[in-house]
Amino acid sequence: MWEKLKKVDKRYRDIEEEIARPEVATNPSQLQKLAKERAELEDVVNMYREYEATSKSLEETESMLDDNLDDDMRDLVKQEIEDLHEKLSEIEEDLKVALIPKDENDEKDIIMEIRAGAGGDEAGLFAADLFRMYSRYAQEQGWNVEIINANESGIGGFKEVVFEVKGKNVFSRLKYERGVHRVQRVPVTESSGRIHTSTATVAVLPEADEVDVDINSDDLRIDIFHSGGAGGQNVNKVATAVRIIHIPTGIVTVCQDERSQLRNKNKAIAVLRARLLDIEKMRQEEEMGEERRSQLGTGDRSEKIRTYNFPQDRVTDHRIGLSLHNLEGILEGNIDELIDALATDDRARLLQEQLA
Repeated sequence: MWEKLKKVDKRYRDIEEEIARPEVATNPSQLQKLAKERAELEDVVNMYREYEATSKSLEETESMLDDNLDDDMRDLVKQEIEDLHEKLSEIEEDLKVALIPKDENDEKDIIMEIRAGAGGDEAGLFAADLFRMYSRYAQEQGWNVEIINANESGIGGFKEVVFEVKGKNVFSRLKYERGVHRVQRVPVTESSGRIHTSTATVAVLPEADEVDVDINSDDLRIDIFHSGGAGGQNVNKVATAVRIIHIPTGIVTVCQDERSQLRNKNKAIAVLRARLLDIEKMRQEEEMGEERRSQLGTGDRSEKIRTYNFPQDRVTDHRIGLSLHNLEGILEGNIDELIDALATDDRARLLQEQLA
């Protein structure tokens, strides 16, 4: 890590020298490029220099112990040494975090899609449990949840539910939830008391801006139809629901939650844009080497990431081998411990890659 930091510090000094050159100062595009790079390195460089200065202070303070000090002064020097060691540890941890490449999507809102998998009605009920879990977690975080489209099953579950989550750093927390979730329990529909295994898939898509994905209106087929489900007389009398088909990819998005046809259309477009961006991201990842792709397992939707075992009151995240015996609390939205552990593991992996 320290060799890399020395290189970063040297690059920062080189940039400052380049910026000071007259030919660069009169070249706006080159000056802007260098200024941007300098700004990206500045926090890391300042922390590194603070670490170096603190290390020097520690050496000087430790050398004072060789002097003939009275007991009171020696105790003060020892306390100062202890404080400097603590400060160095704090700066080192901050430097480790600062070296990790930032995910450009971390601050974005998301579109979340939960779909029932294997298990029939029980899978639909599990999908509803997951939706409730994420909704309650979002509420605790002060985030806003809005359903875009929901396809309910007959016994209170969901075949599919698509919803927005808006707030501060939503993607940075919920990106670890994408994948296949598995539940093991006795279904309410099972009279013999046998334990069944059912699944639901979770997709977490960062919302894409128009500049991220360019959609040609000629590539879209837009259908307007009457909304189904709850909503009063309006949904029965006025056609406000919107279905958009992206002809080149065959992607279909639907929004019927709003009473306004325009708002439904805008939400359906937002889902389409997010899915197209996700497809492009996966295409780019496919172009990476096999070793790198294997390290991106946390985002694979076909991967079984977590099991919720009711008989043993256990939730196990298979990516990091973490088991917690607080299933009821987790389904009530208390998932911070899981997310924190996943984030810590992710940071450690990214740091290792960065220092390799």
